[in-house]
Amino acid sequence: MDLIQFNVASSNYFNTYLESSSDDARTFVLLHLLKNKVSFNIFNTAKVAAFDFKQLIAHCKEYGFIFQSSEIYDGLSAAYDYGPMGVELKNNIKQYWWKSMVQMHQNIVGLDASIFMHPKTWKASGHVDAFNDPLIDNKDSKKRYRADVLIEDYCAKIEGKINKEVAKAAKRFGDSFNKEEFISTNGRVVGYQEKINTILARMGQSLENEDLADVKLLIEELEIADPLTGSRNWTEVKQFNLMFGTKLGASADTAMDLYLRPETAQGIFVNFLNVQKTGRMKIPFGIAQTGKAFRNEIVARQFIFRMREFEQMEMQFFVKPGTQKEWYDAWKETRLKWHLSLGMGAENYRFHDHDKLAHYADAAADIEFNFPFGFKELEGIHSRTDFDLKAHEEFSGKKLQYFDHEENASYTPYVVETSIGLDRMFLAVFSNSLQEEALENGTTRTVLKLPAVLAPFKAAIFPLVKKDGLPEVAKEIMEDLKWDFNVFYDEKDAVGKRYRRQDAAGTPFCITVDHDTLVDNCVTIRHRDTMEQKRVAIVDLKEIIKAEVAVKTWLQKM
Repeated sequence: MDLIQFNVASSNYFNTYLESSSDDARTFVLLHLLKNKVSFNIFNTAKVAAFDFKQLIAHCKEYGFIFQSSEIYDGLSAAYDYGPMGVELKNNIKQYWWKSMVQMHQNIVGLDASIFMHPKTWKASGHVDAFNDPLIDNKDSKKRYRADVLIEDYCAKIEGKINKEVAKAAKRFGDSFNKEEFISTNGRVVGYQEKINTILARMGQSLENEDLADVKLLIEELEIADPLTGSRNWTEVKQFNLMFGTKLGASADTAMDLYLRPETAQGIFVNFLNVQKTGRMKIPFGIAQTGKAFRNEIVARQFIFRMREFEQMEMQFFVKPGTQKEWYDAWKETRLKWHLSLGMGAENYRFHDHDKLAHYADAAADIEFNFPFGFKELEGIHSRTDFDLKAHEEFSGKKLQYFDHEENASYTPYVVETSIGLDRMFLAVFSNSLQEEALENGTTRTVLKLPAVLAPFKAAIFPLVKKDGLPEVAKEIMEDLKWDFNVFYDEKDAVGKRYRRQDAAGTPFCITVDHDTLVDNCVTIRHRDTMEQKRVAIVDLKEIIKAEVAVKTWLQKM
């Protein structure tokens, strides 16, 4: 017999691919009779639907990833708490970055600097005088926006027109389509790109010269409207300092002005000599750090993309003057490879070279990711020159130089910085992974296809029923696996329902203990992404899971 087709409502038993939310004794008997006689698969050709942003946020709360801060008091704007699942995912992202940056490089070490720093630190860094955002208010809607973001969003709409032209051409020409040639030769596309370049160049020049009047004039010339109301009734553009100020001292009249750090980089620069001397570090070398930073974002929005309290993962790489360009290019390439190692689609990343450079930089680029609200900055790579160390030399009166024994001379190193927002990385991973799949049987499933290396729990262990010694075996498996992996135990509801819960939580593997386990010491292991189920020996579980979730497996993709 070549084919047997039958419809069942059954959880998976034995070596099948059958799933549902109910347990049926008749199906159990049927499969028991067939399991050694025939092999059979039910294949799934799922269609994937994207979640909108509100659904994504709701999923974060429902499954314990992110909660609104102080929610019982109606919440606090632009502040969020990471729940039980969220903190695990966040820590896994952090560890994945740390291992790739520190553990894999002999010339990069770690640091954890204090949030509070001497106020002269921020005078030297330029933050006291120059850490501003150009903001503009709409008089009708009473909403405040970053002027540069309004202009960049206008350019993004033009870029959308380019993408439409490219898509139409690709459909028309098929396999013979050359995208690069089309973009460089098509008159309409070239015109669009020239318009974008002209607008961004003018904005960059105006911001560089602090010509805020011209920034407003540009907004008016482009007829940029308030996204909410369509109003073009704008105020003047003004600069707002983004630092949070506080006091340190026993009384208000004697207290010292202090700031919550707006970036983590300065903690590395003021410790340059400490790290270099104690670690006997030789140029080139790097110092990595993860930690909280605080900015008084006036227009904080888009969930955890832009918050007032956020976490950074950064590395400052100290190099010999004159070599900064090659190191800048090298780190751009390395950091993109790190992102691509997670398998979230090369088409979702792009470089954006800065038109307006920070006062300390001679080159800068962003790695942008395709968030649910479009391409936005995920990571920045900056060539910071020797600005920071020289500025701290001046304000502290301490010599911050490196003595090169090969050249028998001292010099101030140049710095190449890589800095990624941990919260933004969390949002990128989560939004890319959350999918709604339409299954062949007419049902759907919500699945969070997190990179297995980042998943909060690597496996969930289920007893088929809560009796007959199955929970005891399942707990034994959990006790053994938890030394190597973060695992979850669940015995509530039918197995099919448990599968769906773990799919939505992003767990890569589900392990089911059934009555046959008591006889053959084997279990059914199910893969989240394919829903494939296999019968495997308990002793092999550790290696099966390790092969999918090990950091080494993923980082070697770089």
